Amino acid sequence: MDHEWNDSQPIYRQVRERVVAMVLDGVLKEGDPLPSVRNVAAEYRVNPLTVLKGYQQLVDEGLVESRRGRGMFVNAGARNLLLEAERRRFLGEEWPRIQATIQRLGLNAEELLDGAGGRSSLEAAPDAAPSKTADSDTPRTPGTKEER
Repeated sequence: MDHEWNDSQPIYRQVRERVVAMVLDGVLKEGDPLPSVRNVAAEYRVNPLTVLKGYQQLVDEGLVESRRGRGMFVNAGARNLLLEAERRRFLGEEWPRIQATIQRLGLNAEELLDGAGGRSSLEAAPDAAPSKTADSDTPRTPGTKEER
């Protein structure tokens, strides 16, 4: 878990999000115990009740179970439930903003994929001739928006 806290949301929500990320990343697998409330509280210098509140949200969502005297454990199927919920949240909340930005900047799929690789087509060949669009033979200068 990251040691920095974000002031934009409550710490207990951030604790929950960090555990969710650990499950999605495969750090915590089905049946694995969550780090103890006491250890997390001591390591991150937060109140144990804050950690417990974040963990309790996971219990309420059916992702984690509490075993008296033993701790909290990741439930079977938790990763699949989280993937489904996170995909829905991404497509409903984050993707519309990302898609609007892509359209506003006039980016095409090739430019997005080149950017994902860490370099743009402009960096790769700054003196290259204008590229052609995939659906026409009309030259297109890199960085300009195509007419639709």
